[in-house]
Amino acid sequence: MRKSLVSVFVSGAFLLAFIGMAHAAQWANPDLLVTPEMVEKNITNPDWVVVDCRSLEDYAKGHIPGAISLGKDRKKALRDGTSRAFHDVSKYEKILGKVGIGNNTHVVFYGDMKSETVESTTVGFWILEYLGHDKAHVLNGGLDAWTKAGKKLDTQPTMKQPATFKAKVVHSKFATTDEILKIAKGQKKDVQLIDARTKKENEGEDIRALRGGHVPNTTVSIPHLDTFDKVKDPMTGKDKPTGFLSPDTVAKAYEKLDKSKRTIGYCQTGTRSTATYLELRLLGFKEPANWDESWIVWGSALTKGYPIENEQWIDLSRIDKLEKDMKKLKEKIEKPEGEKK
Repeated sequence: MRKSLVSVFVSGAFLLAFIGMAHAAQWANPDLLVTPEMVEKNITNPDWVVVDCRSLEDYAKGHIPGAISLGKDRKKALRDGTSRAFHDVSKYEKILGKVGIGNNTHVVFYGDMKSETVESTTVGFWILEYLGHDKAHVLNGGLDAWTKAGKKLDTQPTMKQPATFKAKVVHSKFATTDEILKIAKGQKKDVQLIDARTKKENEGEDIRALRGGHVPNTTVSIPHLDTFDKVKDPMTGKDKPTGFLSPDTVAKAYEKLDKSKRTIGYCQTGTRSTATYLELRLLGFKEPANWDESWIVWGSALTKGYPIENEQWIDLSRIDKLEKDMKKLKEKIEKPEGEKK
């Protein structure tokens, strides 16, 4: 009798484990992420280029051996912070070719949580995919994962032989403000719109343009940092993101969305939402896109007729008060109390 109960218990345990494994989320496109071991194995392969997405200063202090730097973090090196949109594709062909990236090159982007360059990796990933490159990857967990795996760093810069890169732009990966306006007005339906900013930005409490709030007909608010795995910070006791993406965590964040529909991510400057784009690609969404102009354009335009839900206007008097307080603080630091005049 006891053996029978044990057998039933063991069989039940295996069944539960099997069911759990069956329901565990899996990446639809796992090759988009690479591990430290994969990078180490291919770092000397001439068909692979590993790109450090941090500043040149951080790169010089220590980087993955064989990795290159574009001289700036990817948000600045591969984007125009004023015009926002990518009008001159030839510029990217020159930049990429100059550092050794050709059409057959596997390109791996990495950053770290310390320098807050996690989104820089996904900026690079999205831009390459927009340019039609099908061999772009991200090092899951970034430099943090590399060092935790016991891998060494190098301080010597790496230069690659120039290559030829020819873009084959995939326009569907780039959402325009005109398209967003049609969604906001209800003229374009059956499109899912994701706000990757913080909840306070979405609700108009944190205003980073002339106006705060969110785009009407936004489907869901999914702050990008909420999609990363988290660990407990021993100093604060609070959960903090690791920069590591796992299928279960990401799948749960987007579980209410339809993978067969066009899905667009947006944030303040179209940077955080490139992480959303990567995650949509990992999960197998049919037509993901990033809205590059995002809120910095939408919330600051006063004559375009861009509607806003939870609209709040920036309080300029608060900025004036902040400037005065900063001036007083500066004077206090430069001339401490008790110092003789």
